Amino acid sequence: MTMDVAAVSATTASAASTGATGKGALIESDFQTFLVMLTTQMQNQDPLNPIESSDYAVQLATFSGVEQQVKSNDLLENLVSQMGLMGMAQMAGWVGMEARAAAPAWFDGGPVTLAPNPAAAADEAVLVVHDETGAEVSRRPVTVSSDPVTWNGLTESGTVLPNGLYGFRLESYLNGAIIANDRVEVYSPIVEARGENGGTVLILEGGARISANDVTALRKPRSG
Repeated sequence: MTMDVAAVSATTASAASTGATGKGALIESDFQTFLVMLTTQMQNQDPLNPIESSDYAVQLATFSGVEQQVKSNDLLENLVSQMGLMGMAQMAGWVGMEARAAAPAWFDGGPVTLAPNPAAAADEAVLVVHDETGAEVSRRPVTVSSDPVTWNGLTESGTVLPNGLYGFRLESYLNGAIIANDRVEVYSPIVEARGENGGTVLILEGGARISANDVTALRKPRSG
């Protein structure tokens, strides 16, 4: 009844793979099992063909390598977790600020600041507004410029739109033909920062969700 290096290696590797969750307690348990296996192997070796001491050294080295790999994985997991917490701590300072991103904006009667970016060759630009259902509720010409635009929630007839989330697109025209139709970035207050799927998700006023990577600018909330 001889237990070779491959058998021991397979056993320890299997324990490590099934236990990407198995931390120090699992390693300790595996080590005790390894010692029992090694003792059994020594007791049942062929006296006429004893196992070389170098084979024992290889088995010990194999187990040690697996053990170190599991410990390294644990350290990496802890490091990633700590980095995530540090990122969340930094993002906590964003809460209450206004983020600029291509996302729907909450309208509650107050003005919404837009940051249009018309096509470079455009000679006309039209701001198109959609409600939460995607229906167009307003369109009006704007200056062909990247200067901020204030939207006050009015339709062409002067009716004030109801409170809700609104999306914005900018149609760029050249000689009467449309050459671009792009989402417009808006400034919206950040009400919450969440860690999700290894990244940070920002919840904007009104419930819109964006990735922290989508933010192109931050500013202090407008007074009043």
